[in-house]
Formats: sequence, structure tokens, C-alpha cells
Amino acid sequence: MPFTLAPLPYSHDALEPHIDTLTMQIHHGKHHQAYVDNLNKAIAGTDHENKTIEDLVKHAGSISVAVRNNGGGHWNHTFFWESLSPNAGGTPSGHLADAINAAFGSFDAFKEKFNQAGLTRFGSGWAWLLVKDGKLEISSTPNQDNPLMDVAEVKGTPILGVDVWEHAYYLKYQNRRADYLSSFWNVVNWNKIAERFTAAK
Repeated sequence: MPFTLAPLPYSHDALEPHIDTLTMQIHHGKHHQAYVDNLNKAIAGTDHENKTIEDLVKHAGSISVAVRNNGGGHWNHTFFWESLSPNAGGTPSGHLADAINAAFGSFDAFKEKFNQAGLTRFGSGWAWLLVKDGKLEISSTPNQDNPLMDVAEVKGTPILGVDVWEHAYYLKYQNRRADYLSSFWNVVNWNKIAERFTAAK
């Protein structure tokens, strides 16, 4: 079956003022839709047609560039939308908070390191919080790669990611990626991140 674009789990304007309505409309309805459409074209008539998106992503090193890029784009964006929520932000609690403090010293230190991973990713890509060997790590990947891929520099199970492609923030923030990353924390759905953390362990 061809892959499809799921609707957002909230309205396009739900993340205002931190992520603006027009960016959400274009990012989800145009950019993410294009990844889905191009992925379906790339796998048509191949033995990848009946594979899950997770199977494709995990074997990124042995699939075509088109499948890797568009499959990664589809997986990453689906993951991203589910990481965000209106009336969210704040700080995590429970086991996730304990793990963040253990790994990074404090929540503020974690945010600073995560933001730095996003700021220093040259060009387009993502910053990630992931579970590796039961512990939390921060990494970044180029383009539409992610830590699940066999080609990733740091492999693990991502539990939070932020898109630092310019299409994710340029309409509102222009070249101010740092401002976008600072605002991102206001819409992080920590309940979802905590669920992923528990599952990853």
C-alpha cells in the first residue's frame, strides 16, 4: 500500500505564536506531502513496496538515495508533529526528568546542549534526543537522516527531534534559528516524550 500523509494531531494555528499558522500549513501540507508522494514514486514497482517506513529507514545505507531521503522525511516529520502540542512546554517529570538530570546535569543544561546541536548543524538537518544503551544522548543528523538509520553517526532510539531545515522556521524567524529553537520548548509535548522514553528503555 502506498504511504499516506496523516492529518496533524491539532489545528494549523494551534502552536501560535511559537510556530505560525502559515508555516504549519506549508510545512505539513506541502513539504511533508511531497516527501510522501516522492517516496511512493521511488518505491513503486520495487521490493520496497510492502515494507514499513521503519524497515526502510533502518536500512537507509542499502536503499536508493530517493527512498532514504523521502522515507526519512516522512518518518521524521510524522515523529515531529507528534512531539508537539498546544498548551505544552514546561519541564518533564518522573523518570525522564531524572534521566535528563543524570545525563546532562540539569534540564537547562540539556536544553542548551540540544539547542547547540541544532544551531551547529550546518545547512539542513535535525537535532535529536535519543536513548542509546539505556542512556540519553544528543546528536544531530544531516538532511532527513535520523538515529534509527544504519548510516547514522550516533545510532539509537530517538525520543525528541527538532527540524532545523529553513522551511521549518524561515517565514517567522528568517535567519534567527536560535530564536526558533528557544521558542520550540514552548510546544514540546513532554507526555509523549516520556512515553517514548519508557518504550525505548
